[in-house]
Amino acid sequence: MSRRKPGRLGWYLILVILISLFCFVTLDVWLLPCSIAFHETGKMTAGYFLFAVIGLFFSTPTPFLAVLTMSFFKDKTGVKKLFRDIFHTEEKTKTLLITGGSCALIFIYALLFGTPNGSPWYTFIAGFLIMIPFVGIAEETGWRGVLQHELEKRMPFPFSVILTALIWFAWHFPVWIDPTSNHYGDNIIGFGITIFIWSFAAAAIYKATKSIIACALYHSFIDAVGAVYDWNELFDAFPGKVSTNVFRVIWLGSALALWFISDKCQDKLKNTFCN
Repeated sequence: MSRRKPGRLGWYLILVILISLFCFVTLDVWLLPCSIAFHETGKMTAGYFLFAVIGLFFSTPTPFLAVLTMSFFKDKTGVKKLFRDIFHTEEKTKTLLITGGSCALIFIYALLFGTPNGSPWYTFIAGFLIMIPFVGIAEETGWRGVLQHELEKRMPFPFSVILTALIWFAWHFPVWIDPTSNHYGDNIIGFGITIFIWSFAAAAIYKATKSIIACALYHSFIDAVGAVYDWNELFDAFPGKVSTNVFRVIWLGSALALWFISDKCQDKLKNTFCN
């Protein structure tokens, strides 16, 4: 009796685990002292250079690397097809409105209740542009483009989002033990709440637009806010200020509303074509 080979979801999870283990051993066990020394002295060493290269091209882009590997060895479609899928957007106006509106909600909240960290505003613009390839596309290609998509084939939407959030949360573990990480010292419970709500928001955007790049832009925009505002106070504080918790309710409610409306529109479209 032949063994059943892992499907697309199985291969994705296996690759994410293997790449993450490689990054954990090299960055958080072997090269971490080099990063700590650099932040204390500012002196560039070969060890820190290697730390930075692995972090930039392997750690954050782990989801993208997993999908890229699958495109070569499992799907056998190659890089061109992968990037066509990433940038494919059927209804551009609808996608722009949904993504822009979702980003505007974050931006208004930050303007009203955020604590500036002293960085000039151009760091937000520069950060956003840099994060699109190295954070947004690097992560959303895998989290929403594969993991969320494949889980939805196996379970109802809310459960697929929760499971995606749990995996995404666990994947962030190294940032809490690395004293040179931007998220070191952030509240883990608050971060978990943010990841949970964020997962619903990104999954709803993907369900409504079927666009990976829309999710990537949204992800990059939220991270870029942290370039000019105190991220932990704005998003991860627990139990947090009244404004933080009110925003959490509005954020989650908006995501659930977008999901509900998208489902209704899809059902109406199916009934139209079936009849």
